[in-house]
Amino acid sequence: HREFPFHYRRPFFSKLFFLCLSNCSCPGDLDVRLGYDLCSQEQEFLCKRKRIVAQALKQVLQLDYDLQDHEVPVMAIMTTGGGTRSYTTTFGSVRALKKLNLMDCVTYMSGLSGTSWAMAHLYRDAYWSQNDLHEKIQEAKKQVTKSKLEMFTPNRMKYYYQQLNQRKQEGYPITFIDLWGLVIEYLLNDGKDNHRLSEQKESLINGQNPLPIYVTINIKDKYSTQDFKEWLELTPYEVGFLKYGAFVHPEDFGSEFFMGHLIKKLPETRMCYLHGDVINYLIEMSKYYYSAPHGWVSDLILDLRTVNIILADIVEFQSPLGLAKWSIVRDEETMKLRGVLTDRLAVAQYHNFLKGFQMHDCYMENTHFQRWKATTLDCCPNQLTEYDDHLGLVDAGFFINTSSTPLLRQERKVDVILHLSYSPLEDACKYYREQGIPFPNVVLTDEDRKHLKECYYFNQSEESGCPILVFFPLVNDTFQYYSAPGERRSEADMAGGNIDVSTCKTPYSTFCLKYSDEDFDKLVNLSEYNILNNQHLIFQALHAAIERKRQHCCKN
Repeated sequence: HREFPFHYRRPFFSKLFFLCLSNCSCPGDLDVRLGYDLCSQEQEFLCKRKRIVAQALKQVLQLDYDLQDHEVPVMAIMTTGGGTRSYTTTFGSVRALKKLNLMDCVTYMSGLSGTSWAMAHLYRDAYWSQNDLHEKIQEAKKQVTKSKLEMFTPNRMKYYYQQLNQRKQEGYPITFIDLWGLVIEYLLNDGKDNHRLSEQKESLINGQNPLPIYVTINIKDKYSTQDFKEWLELTPYEVGFLKYGAFVHPEDFGSEFFMGHLIKKLPETRMCYLHGDVINYLIEMSKYYYSAPHGWVSDLILDLRTVNIILADIVEFQSPLGLAKWSIVRDEETMKLRGVLTDRLAVAQYHNFLKGFQMHDCYMENTHFQRWKATTLDCCPNQLTEYDDHLGLVDAGFFINTSSTPLLRQERKVDVILHLSYSPLEDACKYYREQGIPFPNVVLTDEDRKHLKECYYFNQSEESGCPILVFFPLVNDTFQYYSAPGERRSEADMAGGNIDVSTCKTPYSTFCLKYSDEDFDKLVNLSEYNILNNQHLIFQALHAAIERKRQHCCKN
């Protein structure tokens, strides 16, 4: 080597250069799909669904003619988060749409947080929108009204430890949110829930249900969601980034990738790990502990000290929230569980399927990328997600509480959005306006802010690509006096309309884990009534969308 320095060994470099060239792959060989268009499976679904929607619209709108393909509007249900409250109201809203025969007119349904729990519950049945919802609502009621006192018993803790340890052995990075996914599994089920996202393809095979879209955001350590956030959508067909135009099969989401190739296949994650409204429920857990008398605990299990220890450990993970800590000696089971978890905060960690890509080449000139970029970090190639080992996923409610972003992909061509909202709409409007994404400019008067109506209609037909918005805030207005549209309550039934959804004393706080039977029924009935009482605005939106598509076709 002294006679022939390393950098002069020409045969070695020639061979190395050859190997580099041979490792290059064509896009068709990748396990990550690159492109902003809809995948072939979704396009096939849309063809099947369009036929069902066209027939349903003719009957519902009482049309005396058949809709041509270019005249069929794409309508979507958009839901927002809110824990148990949004989980419950979703069932009432869907029941109302079924009564109006409008479910067959819907092409997409998007959700996050609590509404995603409801969607997952519905999509276990491959024909849920064709069947009666009574049993599903009763099952949801059973879960919401059951006692939550067994969440942290020793047997439960052993189950959590076993499941997290298995997940770790499979190759997944483990964080606190994985534990909370198991807690949510307990809150919504009687036993283990083996349901997986890819299994929901069965509910779409004949176009018999709307296509479900679950929404979350990817964040970075040491940056707030205002400084960095990227939208990630999850469907039974694909999981991917709106900004990068990169997608993988749901069966492969969480597996290890490099340069677009699947290098280590992991078992598909269960749906419970994809759920979670972590921050809200952790605060509620601390409230449970502080407000509970000792008798509450002693009825739960014999060893009060064990419950204290477990709750102390659970809350300790959330020290950034300002929740208190205890200096208590941990028992063996708690220490085992804690050993499986890392010290990361409430962020779900998944292997980054963009790892190793060089996606920054001319990315600032890409109009699709520009549409979804939202941070100053987007101007720095070394800050893009392709350089991260893991994705950091959190509830979209950490930024703006909306699941409408995937519906605004130009390729989906959504004409009407039924916006079932449990939070203010202004933040979403401001964000879309800043991004240059067509969306109605929602302006509420001072009187509206003081007294929200049951429904608002926004149609800015002059703006190209802007969907018609039918906005349903969660309010109790005429429901106080009417049990059904046009049916005034009797004196004996006035209590049925007495439901508080707006003050600090409401039993429907997003922190609330358990409802009474009466409170559950009232909330379902209220959310159903508000849609039934404003059905004319939904029909108006559909008529306007059909007319708009006809005019657009004539111009072209």
